[in-house]
Amino acid sequence: MKLFGALLLVGQAAAFSNFQGAKVQHRMSARDAKLSMATGMGVNGFGRIGRLVTRIMMDDPDVECNAINAGSATTDYMAYQYKYDSIHGIAKGTVEVDGDFLVINGKKIPTTRCRDPSEVGWGTKGAEYVCESTGVFLTKEKAQAIIDGGAKKVIYSAPAKDDSQTIVMGVNQGEYDGSEDFISCASCTTNGLAPMVKAIHDEYDIQEALMTTVHAMTATQAVVDSSSRKDWRGGRAASGNIIPSSTGAAKAVTKVIPSLQGKLTGMAFRVPTIDVSVVDLTCKLGKATTYEEICAMIKAKSEGEMKGFLGYCDEPLVSTDFESDPRSSIFDAGAGIMLNPNFVKLVAWYDNEWGYSCRVVDLMKTVA
Repeated sequence: MKLFGALLLVGQAAAFSNFQGAKVQHRMSARDAKLSMATGMGVNGFGRIGRLVTRIMMDDPDVECNAINAGSATTDYMAYQYKYDSIHGIAKGTVEVDGDFLVINGKKIPTTRCRDPSEVGWGTKGAEYVCESTGVFLTKEKAQAIIDGGAKKVIYSAPAKDDSQTIVMGVNQGEYDGSEDFISCASCTTNGLAPMVKAIHDEYDIQEALMTTVHAMTATQAVVDSSSRKDWRGGRAASGNIIPSSTGAAKAVTKVIPSLQGKLTGMAFRVPTIDVSVVDLTCKLGKATTYEEICAMIKAKSEGEMKGFLGYCDEPLVSTDFESDPRSSIFDAGAGIMLNPNFVKLVAWYDNEWGYSCRVVDLMKTVA
């Protein structure tokens, strides 16, 4: 009897263990199934960033582009704009038109031309997370129209014009807790600067710094001399001038690294190149170091905790070599100089179009 009782207990324990294992396996399978499902996304605005964001989405198995609101562009023109790009080349795969649908790599994506994004029907189209890239809906009040159209979250591909949360991937994405419905990806220059600033500040304690970005032309500038009451220099021909300009990018870094408030500001020079920009950070350090130690630290972080966001380059490259580079900020080891152990000039490249668009999609995935 004792033997029979012992065998019975063993059998019950085994059965319980198998039952528990089955429950755990079921939970894991449900979780894995959820993770394997592509996240439904949409794009509001089909300009430079909107088109590149769409290209990146179409190459990412974790996301699914389910809706594009393009303003006034016809579907056939959208297909042309998507397929051909003067900098980033011909899009991969196939691009076709079927009525109001763009058919990209065989996937039919509904397109709309709604001035009011609440009329798009984002939710019914399966676009729960929307990239706002028109440059118009950059406050909670205005972007609420996208939520009213059925979206769950709105990610601005530009600095917010109110107190919407700002997230720079590789810098402060851990601060997103899911409670915010409107999130800004900041600007391309903030993304080009912040990862390098974070790496330097964490290790050497930046006391004060000035940033200059040598920035490629953008669509906001004039091809030939025009007029701008707001910025007289900005009204001059972008294609033939180096134009000093203001930028809020450096100050925006202090939104995501608050300990640098009052310690960092900057300016810009707009130059006649089509894409790729470069930041020059001149800073006073609280902790003495050598330039070689800085390079080694950046290299280690670029291969470790900040991989994909912060890059490292020790080759003598120029701007066109960084076209379509997906990283936010690529440290140029050969371009920096050091005056003394506490005063240094650091240089980082960034593709202000492609690299930034990659971060927009990364942020959308983080929010989702």
